[in-house]
Amino acid sequence: MNIKEECLEILKEKGVNPISAIDFDVNGELHSLSFEWIIDTYTQASPESRLVFLSALKKAVAVDNMGIEKFFEGMGKLLLMTHLSKKLEV
Repeated sequence: MNIKEECLEILKEKGVNPISAIDFDVNGELHSLSFEWIIDTYTQASPESRLVFLSALKKAVAVDNMGIEKFFEGMGKLLLMTHLSKKLEV
């Protein structure tokens, strides 16, 4: 099983729908990121980053379902900040 499949299996075991999404308001523009999209994006990173993501997800799951939501909220914010910072021109 690859890391993406393992992440999705963890959500399934906890009864969390991977198409659940978190909404972010960025300068009045709404961005919805699904848990599955966030997982997919992070699992395209380096092997070390994928393992860190999986490890962090496992720790969030150990807390409870609220930990899972906070985890994906934080990971989504990081993705948005990275994306927006690449769009900035100096």
